[in-house]
Amino acid sequence: MKQAFFVAGTDTGVGKTLVTCALLHATRQQGSTTVGMKPIAAGVEDDGRNGDVTQLLAASSIQPPSALVNPYLYIPPIAPHIAAQEAGKPVDIAVITAAFTQLCELAEVVWVEGVGGFRFPLDECSDTADLAVALDLPIILVVGMRLGCLNHALLTAEAIAARNLRLAGWVANRIDPAMERFEANVET
Repeated sequence: MKQAFFVAGTDTGVGKTLVTCALLHATRQQGSTTVGMKPIAAGVEDDGRNGDVTQLLAASSIQPPSALVNPYLYIPPIAPHIAAQEAGKPVDIAVITAAFTQLCELAEVVWVEGVGGFRFPLDECSDTADLAVALDLPIILVVGMRLGCLNHALLTAEAIAARNLRLAGWVANRIDPAMERFEANVET
């Protein structure tokens, strides 16, 4: 049975790639063919690749063409909607959904990693939430555990529910090792 999930974050830098790679490894260990997708990425290493995309491919059990895994790669490590505007290469959600459909034909489980937070702009009119709606996938929410994260998590959960998407689960990713009362925050 084919499965796919959308990994969203409460913000940028909360560990979406780390969590997506862990989920890729877990589904591989269960014997499924699996692939990670990072539809939009900004910033390239010296080898011309994006670090997040490289990590997702390394954790995937298949190696499809990079145009399917990462349809939009922008060179400067800046907000992708600004990079898209500067490059004259706007994000087209239809291109992403077409690539996603092809990946679903190649793998049993597809993990789609969003960009930035759940409402991160893609252009003047659309955001990551619109991409999640277009793909119509259950959401795995990555919460970067630090002071203020509860508000971010609750607001993001509301935004997911407002779009009639299913919040399939969430991951408390401890990005601030010095966070006080970590367990109490997770329980909240």
